[in-house]
Amino acid sequence: MVVHLKQKHVDQIIAHAREESPQECCGLIGGSAEGTARSIYRARNVAVQPLVTYEAAPEDLFLAQRTMRERGEQLIAIYHSHPRATDPQPSQTDVRLAYYPSAVYFIVGLGSEEPCVRAFRIREQEGWESIAYKITDDLDQ
Repeated sequence: MVVHLKQKHVDQIIAHAREESPQECCGLIGGSAEGTARSIYRARNVAVQPLVTYEAAPEDLFLAQRTMRERGEQLIAIYHSHPRATDPQPSQTDVRLAYYPSAVYFIVGLGSEEPCVRAFRIREQEGWESIAYKITDDLDQ
């Protein structure tokens, strides 16, 4: 499955990462079973060390998942940031805590002038692999 994001979704994720920097941000992406994103759900990072890891606030996760159900969406992706990375890749902690093997994981790197957004499949046993995603115009359906 290739995840399709609208440019506005990418902009929302990057804005969230910039607002939370130097701490990591995190959130969920809801959409169709085919992988088309519809909504971005920000979550508060309640990790003990938010400069180097993330943990979404449980109440934010529950609210996002309930809203997705009400809207007929599915969890298609999870995002977080690596504020100092120029070419973000999942950390060992990211792999260990990847509890949703069917979700795509987006990581935003803010270490360069131009943010870098990469997508990954993460599975605890196999590790991670970089995957492609598609950005569509906001006018596209």
